[in-house]
Amino acid sequence: MSVHRCVYLLSRSHIRYRVCASTAAVANNTTLHPTRRTFENVSSRHSSSNSSSRPLDTSLFVPLTVKSDEVADGVVGEELTQPLDKSELLKVLNRFYKRKEMQKLAADQGLDARLFHQVFVSFRKYVLEINSLNAGLHIILSDICCGAGHIDDIFPYFMRHAKQIFPMLDCIDDLRKISDLRVPANWYPEARAIQRKIVFHAGPTNSGKTYHAIQRFLAAKSGVYCGPLKLLAHEIYEKSNDAGVPCDLVTGEERIFVNPEGRPSGHIASTIEMCSVTTPYEVAVIDEIQMIKDPARGWAWTRALLGLCAEEIHVCGEAAAVDFVTELMYTTGEEVEVHNYKRLTPFSVSNHAVELLDNLKPGDCIVCFSKNDIYSISRQIEVRGLECAVIYGSLPPGTKLAQAKKFNDPDDPCKILVATDAIGMGLNLSIRRIIFNSLVKPSVNEKGERELDTISTSQALQIAGRAGRFSSVFKEGEVTTMQRDDLPVLKEILGKPVDPIETAGLHPTAEQIEMFAYHLPQATLSNLIDIFVSLAQVDGLYFVCNIDDFKFLADMIQHIPLNLRSRYVFCTAPINKKQAFVCTSFLKFARQFSRDEPLTFNWVCRHVNWPLAPPKNIKDLVHLEAVHDVLDLYLWLSYRFMDMFPDANLVRDIQKELDGIIQVGVHNITRLIRATEDQSASPATTTSVRLPVLDTPSLRRGRGSKNQRKEPRAMDSSLSSRLVRDGLLTKELLQQLQREWVREQSQNGDDSNSANKGKRKKK
Repeated sequence: MSVHRCVYLLSRSHIRYRVCASTAAVANNTTLHPTRRTFENVSSRHSSSNSSSRPLDTSLFVPLTVKSDEVADGVVGEELTQPLDKSELLKVLNRFYKRKEMQKLAADQGLDARLFHQVFVSFRKYVLEINSLNAGLHIILSDICCGAGHIDDIFPYFMRHAKQIFPMLDCIDDLRKISDLRVPANWYPEARAIQRKIVFHAGPTNSGKTYHAIQRFLAAKSGVYCGPLKLLAHEIYEKSNDAGVPCDLVTGEERIFVNPEGRPSGHIASTIEMCSVTTPYEVAVIDEIQMIKDPARGWAWTRALLGLCAEEIHVCGEAAAVDFVTELMYTTGEEVEVHNYKRLTPFSVSNHAVELLDNLKPGDCIVCFSKNDIYSISRQIEVRGLECAVIYGSLPPGTKLAQAKKFNDPDDPCKILVATDAIGMGLNLSIRRIIFNSLVKPSVNEKGERELDTISTSQALQIAGRAGRFSSVFKEGEVTTMQRDDLPVLKEILGKPVDPIETAGLHPTAEQIEMFAYHLPQATLSNLIDIFVSLAQVDGLYFVCNIDDFKFLADMIQHIPLNLRSRYVFCTAPINKKQAFVCTSFLKFARQFSRDEPLTFNWVCRHVNWPLAPPKNIKDLVHLEAVHDVLDLYLWLSYRFMDMFPDANLVRDIQKELDGIIQVGVHNITRLIRATEDQSASPATTTSVRLPVLDTPSLRRGRGSKNQRKEPRAMDSSLSSRLVRDGLLTKELLQQLQREWVREQSQNGDDSNSANKGKRKKK
């Protein structure tokens, strides 16, 4: 007997012994992977330490492809035994698959029914298609086919293949530890090293809570203000410097240092995502703390509250957040001192709806939750000979401030404001009466699904509270609705207590995702995030924020070669994914970056076709807003990759110029709407979507019965308009559908005429 033959006989007997033992206990794969930790230990530790964790979503595991290359000792198996019969081999493998004992043993090692099936399909394909099998596996299969071996002997090789196509099986315990989010307070050692004083300024809008926190901020030797909006950060930046306290501005897209030499000041006003959790301060102010529950951005408030390294943390927000913040601070051993405030000026709910735009008065603000409604209402206001200001979320900050100034100016003929809920924060407005055009607002739930929901009590109070501000000319505010049927609903909403906050948002960090990628080097960033969220363990105080926008961007640039850290940074960019031009620009930015080609000012100008002309219609205005967002994206990236986005100052200059062009467009928005309507009415564009038209008294007077409903609807109820408004259908697709419908109708008409002619001939 040859030496090789003796070696493989010993190998076979060793394998048989090991498999017999493993059917009684758990197969130990140490012999096959001597340098790896055994899955048995991983599984047992997982079951003991994480017994309460939720089941793993194995549908997120993407199998890798195992190459069917010839192995070095592949021919030896045939020499020692005989060639394998593929048909017999298939029968053996199918018998192995059907054995309940094997399925149970695989489940003990992390393979649920889904993974077991996927591994078997891959393993069967590998065994049947490879030219030369591993010698040990070849001998095992040959013995089974000849009736000399046991079918369970396949299991160690099956598990080795499973860990080749699903490498996460070998490191699941490590992945669970990385994604353990149960004690986020421990992520911030600098904050835990000091005893912080937490002061909660609780109260409704216009109660002076933020004012008192800011006074303490200004009196401190050093401080940081953390707000939800660039406008709020800019306001505190200006107030602080006006008060003689040097203060820098830090937002995602902008850095302003008041020191001529660029040295940091002791005070900083920043958006909350940009605050530093390693810089020591005397005082920190966290504004709008109730946003800690926001499904998308809540993580930023959690990070600030737990991580800011300040002697005093002044938290401002709704009283509904007091109990939760107090409970959250128990985990850090810090007490919360609560200061309660009452509204400085009263506001009341009217007993009458507005019903007609003819009933508008100076100081009125109509709140809509759709840009289409804003266009429609502003157009109808102009028809009545009134002038209005317009504010909505996608407008640049400069344009919002210009429109707010126009509305607030007592000498300006503009006395009406039409706005979205963007007025709820960040703008000082002299509003006498808030008029809800609708109480239904599009939203995104925790699963990332789009919904239409009645606004919450918190949202209603935030918007209604803008009426009758302490610093405005109207010392008392009033709230009502446009539609009569909505008024009792509004009263019911405002009469309810604000739902208490129960959880705070968390988000995986770049470091955590990098550790995941170390264990799963073949996984895409989107898949890494999915697996992280699936494995993430949080206690009852927290939830993992919605990461759909992150995944959307990750999938968009997956084909572009980027290192993981750069890819992660790109995917955290705050862009409006509903704007096609913004998404296209994001893709081009990433592609140019991957080529290591700097995105110069000239390159950007060519991309956006600068210089741009003033808008001639609403479509032009929307495009200019998208271009402004693209320039914002450039500036945001320029602070993360300065060498690749080198011309931030030049880009900011043209962005300011673009803001002025948009301001002119918004100032003449009714003219743009008229131009859009004229284009819709022209024969060449008869299929365009028309803007919704409000009911008018003259039209209603000719309708007959007095018992007919008289409330005007502020939005078009046609299916086509609603589909376009909700983003489910584009105007181009609608036009194509309408053309096809007209064509089909004409064809049907021709067929009908032909049929009628045939009938007449028969007669």
